[in-house]
Amino acid sequence: MNRSPQVDVVILNYNGKRFLDECIGSLLLGTYANAKLYVVDNASTDSDVAYLKQHYPQVEIIQNPENNGYCAAYNLAFSHCQGKYFVCLNNDVTVAPDWLEHMVELAETDEKIAAIQPKLVSYFDPEKFEYAGAAGGMMDVYGYPFLRGRLFSEIETDTGQYDDIAEIFWTSGAAMFLRKSALSDTGNLDETIVHHMDEIDLCWRLRMAGYRLLVQPRSVIRHIGGATIQSKSYKKIYWNHRNALYIMLKNYELPQVLRFVPVHILLDYVAIAQAALTFQWVMVRGVLAAHCWLLFHLPLIFKKRKEVQAIRKKGDEAVLPFMYPGSVVIEFFFKKHKTYPQLTQIKKHENTPYTQYT
Repeated sequence: MNRSPQVDVVILNYNGKRFLDECIGSLLLGTYANAKLYVVDNASTDSDVAYLKQHYPQVEIIQNPENNGYCAAYNLAFSHCQGKYFVCLNNDVTVAPDWLEHMVELAETDEKIAAIQPKLVSYFDPEKFEYAGAAGGMMDVYGYPFLRGRLFSEIETDTGQYDDIAEIFWTSGAAMFLRKSALSDTGNLDETIVHHMDEIDLCWRLRMAGYRLLVQPRSVIRHIGGATIQSKSYKKIYWNHRNALYIMLKNYELPQVLRFVPVHILLDYVAIAQAALTFQWVMVRGVLAAHCWLLFHLPLIFKKRKEVQAIRKKGDEAVLPFMYPGSVVIEFFFKKHKTYPQLTQIKKHENTPYTQYT
């Protein structure tokens, strides 16, 4: 077993020159011996590429001729890179020197480990978890994602409560460590998604292929977050609501589509009503536009669904144990459970034989 396999670290960049020095600087201080550094530039309109060529000649640049979103950019990089492992990395992060060693060491213990997430903490307040990844991604059966360390807007302080290697449902796209060979069983990122929840979709398909996904808290990354699309913008609301339903319709087997998708739609309309009552028209427009896109693209959704279901190796009975069995929306907004440990069924969920790394 090669304990120092090649890891291709790929930074996605679009007009992000203000982040590059600190991000690349921290990567160059890394202690892992066999890492190759790339920047895939998504057709930046400023001088990012010229700056990289001048100041970081050791970094290989992959230039995307047009900005087709996160998924298309990383798919281009997947085809370019040859390492055993691949890391999708946002440009607004800084890494600890030993961040890669811990993830490689874990991945090498089991060929069924397809994805690993490091612990993500706030760049500005490292004692707090970071919004986009915290200590690993989870999802309830109704298609609402949340994190060990964050439920909706409530972000926990990192007191070591999640310093365990644990099974998770999805790994944050801000820093996602992948076994490249696993993609031959699942396909690459779905470019229909464009932005947001693309990593959740890929991780879901990895679970359907029988792979494991873990969080490695000994690997620590600081993340600024919100550098590309602001958290309460129309675009983010639209992409999140559109893609949540899209991946449910695509990835669930039919009984679960009929069981869980109507509840998700109902909860979306409860959110629309609440937003209208408080004059949050951006929220109203974003969710309605998402639902309209889904209605007008049903043939595409059915086509994508057929492709995914044809390659699944595990049924939903093997995937559902990794999902939270209740509704995180109801727990957070109606029962006022504001942290991950307060979720009613979380102890039962984590005590299943599927959810602890051994």
